[in-house]
Amino acid sequence: MIHLTIDGIPVEVEKGTTILQAAKQIGVKIPTLCYLENVLPDGSCRLCVVEVTNNGRTKFDTACTLRCSEGDEVQTMSEKVVKYRKETLDLLLSDHRVHCFSCEANGDCKLQDYCFEYGVEKTSFPGEMNNAPIDDTNKFFTYDPSLCILCHRCVNTCKEIVGRGAIDTMNRGFQSVIGAHYKNTWNEGICESCGNCVQACPTGALTMKRRKKYRPYQVEKKVLTTCPHCATGCQYYVLVKDGKVVDTEGYNGPSNKGLLCVKGRSGSFDFAQSPERIKYPLIKNHETGEFERATWDEALDLVASKFMEIKKQYGPDSLAGFACSRSPNEDIYMVQKMVRTCFGTNNTDNCARVCHSASVAGLYMTLGSGAMTNPIEDITKNADVIMLVGSNPEEAHPVVGMQIRQAVKRGCKLIVVDPRDIGLAKKADIHLKLKPGTNVAFANGIMHVIIEEGLQDDKFIAERTEGYEKIKEIVKEYTPEKVAEICHIDPDDLRKAAIMYAKADRAPIIYCLGVTEHSTGTEGVMSMSNMAMLVGKLGRPGCGVNPLRGQNNVQGACDMGASPTDFPGYQKVAATGVVEKFEKAWGVPLNHNVGTHATDVFPKAITKEIRGLYIYGEDPVVTDPDTSHIIKALKSLDFFVLQELFMTETAQYADVILPGVSYLEKEGTFTNTERRVQRVRKAITVPGEMRLDTDIIIDLMNRMGYPQPHLTSAEIMDEIASVTPSFGGISHARLDSEEVGGKGLQWPCPTKEHPGTPIMHVGKFSRGLGWFYPAEYVPSAELPDEEYPIILMTGRILYHYTTRAMTGKTPELMEIEGHSFIEMNIVDAEKLGIRNGDKVRVSSRRGSIESTARVGTKTSPGESWMPFHFPDGNANWLTNAALDKYARIPEYKVCAIKIEKA
Repeated sequence: MIHLTIDGIPVEVEKGTTILQAAKQIGVKIPTLCYLENVLPDGSCRLCVVEVTNNGRTKFDTACTLRCSEGDEVQTMSEKVVKYRKETLDLLLSDHRVHCFSCEANGDCKLQDYCFEYGVEKTSFPGEMNNAPIDDTNKFFTYDPSLCILCHRCVNTCKEIVGRGAIDTMNRGFQSVIGAHYKNTWNEGICESCGNCVQACPTGALTMKRRKKYRPYQVEKKVLTTCPHCATGCQYYVLVKDGKVVDTEGYNGPSNKGLLCVKGRSGSFDFAQSPERIKYPLIKNHETGEFERATWDEALDLVASKFMEIKKQYGPDSLAGFACSRSPNEDIYMVQKMVRTCFGTNNTDNCARVCHSASVAGLYMTLGSGAMTNPIEDITKNADVIMLVGSNPEEAHPVVGMQIRQAVKRGCKLIVVDPRDIGLAKKADIHLKLKPGTNVAFANGIMHVIIEEGLQDDKFIAERTEGYEKIKEIVKEYTPEKVAEICHIDPDDLRKAAIMYAKADRAPIIYCLGVTEHSTGTEGVMSMSNMAMLVGKLGRPGCGVNPLRGQNNVQGACDMGASPTDFPGYQKVAATGVVEKFEKAWGVPLNHNVGTHATDVFPKAITKEIRGLYIYGEDPVVTDPDTSHIIKALKSLDFFVLQELFMTETAQYADVILPGVSYLEKEGTFTNTERRVQRVRKAITVPGEMRLDTDIIIDLMNRMGYPQPHLTSAEIMDEIASVTPSFGGISHARLDSEEVGGKGLQWPCPTKEHPGTPIMHVGKFSRGLGWFYPAEYVPSAELPDEEYPIILMTGRILYHYTTRAMTGKTPELMEIEGHSFIEMNIVDAEKLGIRNGDKVRVSSRRGSIESTARVGTKTSPGESWMPFHFPDGNANWLTNAALDKYARIPEYKVCAIKIEKA
């Protein structure tokens, strides 16, 4: 430890601590403009200069770069230091256009604040200003070189923190500007429009264009909440002026560390204030086919009476109800409770059925808990090797992608296992560009090499697992050469990847829908678990099996019991005593039979086994495979009710639409991909007759004969905690407390004193012994043939989120990327006479759509890829509804198509 004084205050710090860090430790503020925490200091602004005396010698140096020495006497506000800072500010103003009154950053400019503090009103060095033109080519923000002080905070943020490296300092001397391309324009480079550089800017040089509509001092309130897009669980403030959200501001949350992606920063509030919101209850007139405005009493009475009529005539299992994986935990809990207590059935589910139900089922069977094992920060900051399988986080989970780029920059090795040349493949040490649908063969090949090389963890296997001898026998057959033939990869790359993963001290497996969305998705997940158990990389920091959940609350929807097999907290319907427990808690007899999965509800609707369906906030016409099949099912229902914000594709087929409210208009919680329960807080009230979703559900429950008291969101969470052991210590009050400090709580959190569980399976698996599942490779359900010779994969892009119900209401996102496209290999394109940008017809055995060809090498010959966001060419008209035998998850990632020039 090193001892020094700062402004006469004694302080003890570790060796290597800078003066700035030491000062912060004792609450002494030193001004900075260029400094960024956790980044190698730049020292370019010179504003943090301090006076340091040691052994009779005095020097002036920047506090952000100077490390503490034993016996230092530091003065942060001596007469000479203050004079130095004034001169520095004077020099900065010499090349800074001063127009504070009309500047968008007025009231939120550190340069302005420091000039006011040090009494610098104008420069004493008048001269020629930087007259480079303003760059407003980015859709969301503007760069004004005349306000830039070249502090490099934006450059360092993009390069060191975001890991994109999209901007740099161009030219030299007084002609220096920040640019995003060799032409210096933002729209021509690789900028992702995340806006983290803008938030880092200490002046008005970089400003969000929406700042033109408000000034910081006009903001009425800043409300801390959780992003409604992917399951990273980013925290940010929404800024409210005149009752409307006008902006967002990244917060230093546990999973995002102050970072946001373009969707979180710029696509998370326009939709809530959209004029397209459904504002009144609607009942379809079946004579005209049109929806007509109704009162709440009319709509709720009709819904309750129709569902109870169907139940009386056809039995409780003729009804089903789906919860929304984008809604808060409290809403989801009430939906599944309504289905079980009022409908009298376990036919409840959520959209995890079509994305991550394989994770829930697979990890539950092998480890005892169907959830991510380690926190995001742990698997990106503490890892030596990251194995990324079937996941494109730069686009689907961008802030996780940023943290993986940071890890690579730090020296972490990266293995990418993906059929496409995703962005991170360029940074990977090894890219296994495997054939879609061959994950099980790949994993067995990895295990074959590990065992062949003697790199398995025999002690871990003996003490903590079962089934090893069986899996050892199976993987004997999966030699690198055999796996290379199945997966279309280099056998030597497979060997290198296996050895790299096995030898690393800390190596997490991170995977996503490229593993789960297959007819063998559950076995794919269990194969990820097999690999980790084989080398003992579970229950330890920087390791684990880590599914990145797709939507903001897919984890929470499963946790809350929106499942035909599980009550809240994964308490199994089929397990002894579970139904009886909930009968006692809820005060009514319950159905003891396992319910119908969502993906099986639609076929049952066609056969009239299911006659009434209630959907809260999902859009299966857009999201589910084989769109024609889904539409036929919805049309076959006797009665269909939708609780929604917008007139979606699915809404067209409803008998009644009940308008709810967005995450910005309610209290609640989301559970992110790392099991972290975080608060959602009400920021605005949108005009109209929309109602709080839990109030709608509670009113329906009472009308259907169940005496459900009206509860606030906080009271619902208290009920959840009372019946869900893993949530026993979680409450709104605790999440809002200083003890938790805005960091959320990771379940299991069984008591009010429990701190939560960052890493699962420490010392012991939830099921006791971890199980090696004996997985054999089985080809995908539909493979190419002469008529349909190309494999189609589907996925997400950076600028949109699932059905675009939210991001599609932000015009700038639609301008950046607003239309359907299909990526195809140049070899296939040449054979078919198709050029980049051509209109093409894409057909499968289920349907045909038009799209635009993007020709290149991102996909291999014989393979193609499409997003499913866009109505002008939705891939789900083509995809195959073949289902996984365990999780009943559809095979989105592999179907056979043909492509023709339109």
